[in-house]
Amino acid sequence: MLKFTPILLALLYGLVMFRFSAWRLARQLDEQSTELVDPMLTHLTDRMAAALDLNKIKVFIYEIEPINGLAAPDGRIFITRGFYNKFRQGEVSADEMASVIAHELGHVALGHSRRRMIDFSGQNALRTALAMILSRFLPGIGVMIANGLTTLLAARLSRSDEYEADAYAAALLTKAGIGLGPQISLFRKLDALTKGRAGAAPAWLLSHPKTEERIAALQKLEAKWGA
Repeated sequence: MLKFTPILLALLYGLVMFRFSAWRLARQLDEQSTELVDPMLTHLTDRMAAALDLNKIKVFIYEIEPINGLAAPDGRIFITRGFYNKFRQGEVSADEMASVIAHELGHVALGHSRRRMIDFSGQNALRTALAMILSRFLPGIGVMIANGLTTLLAARLSRSDEYEADAYAAALLTKAGIGLGPQISLFRKLDALTKGRAGAAPAWLLSHPKTEERIAALQKLEAKWGA
């Protein structure tokens, strides 16, 4: 039993750290966000709410400049001030902003925050177990290899979540009569908007799929639904 103690402790540590991170993020969002009030976007979120049989979809503005959307662990949906400013400046359309909100709704509806808590804890335990095993055969570098392998696993799981949220958003936008066009056109703008943040890193190292791969997946769905 003693030999499994480090793994159990790593699992517990992962759970505690995830809970603490979620609490800290929620506090930060409370302090740095306000509810979005924009007639054009509200019209579109109301259409999506009707498609989901909801009374209203609340969206909040997170007062930071990086361009991003966020689904908080407590289920709230955020777009950053930087992203909203791009909309106000005409670089992003209202329909494209709606596609971001739909994507973040997908993360909430599909339980990705809850899954991340389980994955994070499991990965922490896996990292510890791999480090214990590999260090016996590869002293000095076993821990580095264990960290690298669990990082790759985390990136792969994150990319899977992004594809699922994209598909959810595509279905919702279609049902709401907005369509997949804005979702695809926004992806084509993302590299420029974020100044190519993903860069030339291999796809298997990225937490998000490459833009062209996300577009291709959406086009397959569009063709499938069209048929």
